[in-house]
Amino acid sequence: MSNTVNTRSQPGLSTTQRVAVSTGAVALVLGVWQLSGTLKWIDPLLLPPPTEIFQTTVDILADGYRQVSLWQHIWVSVLRATVAFAAAIATGIPLGLAMGLSQPVSAVLEPFVQFLRPLPKIALIPLTVVWFGIDEGSKFFLIYISCFLSVVVSAAAAAVGVSKNRIRAAQTLGANRYQVFTRVVLPNALPEIFTGVRLSIGIGWTSLIAAEMVAANSGLGWMVINAGTYLRTDVVMLGILLLGGIGYLFDLALVLLQRTFVPWAGRDA
Repeated sequence: MSNTVNTRSQPGLSTTQRVAVSTGAVALVLGVWQLSGTLKWIDPLLLPPPTEIFQTTVDILADGYRQVSLWQHIWVSVLRATVAFAAAIATGIPLGLAMGLSQPVSAVLEPFVQFLRPLPKIALIPLTVVWFGIDEGSKFFLIYISCFLSVVVSAAAAAVGVSKNRIRAAQTLGANRYQVFTRVVLPNALPEIFTGVRLSIGIGWTSLIAAEMVAANSGLGWMVINAGTYLRTDVVMLGILLLGGIGYLFDLALVLLQRTFVPWAGRDA
């Protein structure tokens, strides 16, 4: 008898139970974090407790940080990232699908994509300043290129992964190339494309700090970097929490879009 456990047959947690478990885990971590500061287990300069970060949040909401309101810091970063993400998705998915469906296109582009994709984007900062100056163009480019390359790779892999038997079956039934693409390739590739886009946006969002190193005077990434130079770890932690929370909201929005436009994702074939 096989010792393999069929995990699908095991009962899972309901939505309410999952929320309760997640809430309890977060509360536990926050409680231990607060105790570590209150009882001086860790120097508050190194890790400010949640109550201190909350008070810092209230102060910055009232007075801003470096003469810029907190909402403006958030808005600037979100706007920069959103524009870059939209451009990367709009250009990366078609190019990736073309690479996945055409071997000549893949042979031409893959060396460049695979060379640039693992390259640390912070290394491109001197070139982006020379190419685009110190205005928004350089910041847009750094976020865009970080996201774009991963979108291309994921879209290409999704196209290659479409079952050849399904394509042959459609061709046998008389489907032309356009019909094969729209009714077979794209529906089967979309779930993996969405997964790749989620990962790519995570990568692009993390590059925000690198982008805002380029002569910025606002934005969450700039706020974190600037506060670090003055040992304002409370502001640094606030910025980190905001970056993580906004990144989570980006991912949640994509999950909702996937459930709306690709409801068959995750279902058995």
